[in-house]
Amino acid sequence: MGHSNDDLETKEIDVTSISSSKRHGQKLPYKVGVAPKQNLFEEITSTVKETFFADDPLRHFKDQTKSRKLVLGIQAVFPIFEWARGYNLTKFKGDLVAGLTIASLCIPQDIGYSKLANLAPQYGLYSSFVPPLVYAFMGSSRDIAIGPVAVVSLLMGTLLQNEIDPVKHPVEYTRLAFTATFFAGITQFTLGFFRLGFLIDFLSHAAIVGFMAGAAITIALQQLKGFLGINNFTKKTDIISVMRSVFSSAHHGWNWQTILIGASFLAFLLVAKYIGKKNKKLFWIPAIAPLISVVLSTFFVYITHAEKHGVAIVRHIQKGINPSSVSQIYFSGDYLHKGFRIGVVAGMIALTEAIAIGRTFASMKDYQIDGNKEMVALGTMNIVGSMTSCYVATGSFSRSAVNFMAGCQTAVSNIVMSCVVLLTLELITPLFKYTPNAILSSIIISAVIGLIDVESAILLWKIDKFDFVACMGAFFGVVFDSVEIGLLIAVCISFAKILLQVTRPRVALLGKLPRTSVYRNIQQYPEATTVPGILIVRVDSAIYFSNSNYVRERILRWLADEEEQKKEPYIPKIQYLIVDMSPVTDIDTSGIHALEELYRSLQKREVELALANPGQTVIDKLHASKFHDLIGEDKIFLTVQDAVLTLNPKSVVEEAC
Repeated sequence: MGHSNDDLETKEIDVTSISSSKRHGQKLPYKVGVAPKQNLFEEITSTVKETFFADDPLRHFKDQTKSRKLVLGIQAVFPIFEWARGYNLTKFKGDLVAGLTIASLCIPQDIGYSKLANLAPQYGLYSSFVPPLVYAFMGSSRDIAIGPVAVVSLLMGTLLQNEIDPVKHPVEYTRLAFTATFFAGITQFTLGFFRLGFLIDFLSHAAIVGFMAGAAITIALQQLKGFLGINNFTKKTDIISVMRSVFSSAHHGWNWQTILIGASFLAFLLVAKYIGKKNKKLFWIPAIAPLISVVLSTFFVYITHAEKHGVAIVRHIQKGINPSSVSQIYFSGDYLHKGFRIGVVAGMIALTEAIAIGRTFASMKDYQIDGNKEMVALGTMNIVGSMTSCYVATGSFSRSAVNFMAGCQTAVSNIVMSCVVLLTLELITPLFKYTPNAILSSIIISAVIGLIDVESAILLWKIDKFDFVACMGAFFGVVFDSVEIGLLIAVCISFAKILLQVTRPRVALLGKLPRTSVYRNIQQYPEATTVPGILIVRVDSAIYFSNSNYVRERILRWLADEEEQKKEPYIPKIQYLIVDMSPVTDIDTSGIHALEELYRSLQKREVELALANPGQTVIDKLHASKFHDLIGEDKIFLTVQDAVLTLNPKSVVEEAC
């Protein structure tokens, strides 16, 4: 009826023996395939297409009439003409509620953020009027809310004041801000148009987490000037200078009325945020809390005349919509270079934040956004914004979250918000005259607290210590020096990680799992055993000029270690080295030279070299370099198992026994 375990084992050994004996000295059923050769033009075209046009952006235009192609072209540039056809009253109701909600949040934030950038309050409102309108027509995200953000405002303010004093030369300072905004837009547009969006990925998630947290601490510290009512405050942003300035003013510079206003409304804002976090249905409470705080504090100051007792107030916000600023942009002279440099940095940071926010909410609603189109849209809105008295605008995480929870359906919520800001500029700005600066500081402090992501930092520590170092490096760089130094550290550590991974790839020693034909890393699978007389290694990376010598030397060190351990007479000497090439995605001339040197070194040791499962790109280059002639076509196998069976079939039978 059945078979004993001994029978099964005997049958398994017999099958293995038969299989190995059939293969030994005969052709294997499958060999490594070599793709038909492409001509040089086809090869270059294929590489460029895969690098820059992997998503095949022109696929919709294939087999279409000219008129249809024109329509599709317009829709590609202005997505609003695509989704507007299916727009209805139900969607508008959701967008209207969302637009009004984020408008109530953005108005007080914009006034505060403009102060972070050392600009007059109206410029923050300007930047929430024109850019959102442009984005609504060109953007592909349904949820992102456009306007000034805290981190970019601080970055702009820090970099600009290093070039021009905003108090002594306000006109030149404002012109430089418009110039930087123009070049931020040009940078974003260029990256999107030439499909170079992958460049922003060089800022790792870990570095961004640290940078954002450090910027949040710095922004909050900067608000102590308005929160405590200090008149003489340091222009430096590092924590030591700020705290020294705060405590040196403790006896004569603090204003208790200002502190009372700021602390009271900060507590109110934090409680509102806590309520919204605990109950998602009450998202509107933290959304409207800033505007309520502004209204109540302004009314309180007006009836008590607190400004006469040292409470600093906004005093004046220019009325009216955005004036043209085309003539104010520096297109020549020394300020052109400075504006370009600041704009590139601000544009990249703004782009990184916006794309991250857009992708986050798109995944939550299960739709796709085109990163390159987003860059073109963001770039265009900032170019137009620079010509209409705006400074750098981007996607705001806090507003986008509120927009999402308020039930927005399309980018029309940005249009609604923009219309509310328009009415504010035309009708309501005089009412902000008595708004205390302390309330703006409280609003900013409550807003930036969300940028400190402690959970992500803890997760980084658990998953990857190097990522945690990158996070902390960016954080401490911002907090203890400046925003630009923190950004520089973030970029440097991100590049250092890339270089480390590229120059020191993982190389694993493989062993055979018992009663299988599977070969795995012996560190990951301790039960895997090495094959007598054969050393099997796997390279887990492309082999380039940057790591080829390391790979060769690492393999030779393993071989030397194995030979040292196997000097005992009953342990067979290493006769074959099999390199599993399956994870090797590419190889360059330096990598091939390293393999040639490895081959020659092995010859001196009387060890034969064999390769297993090289990919299409790798095998093409090995054939082009004639490396296959050097080691022999019969030394390139489809799998590690084929290599072992062919080179030393007895070892497999012995292992099975």
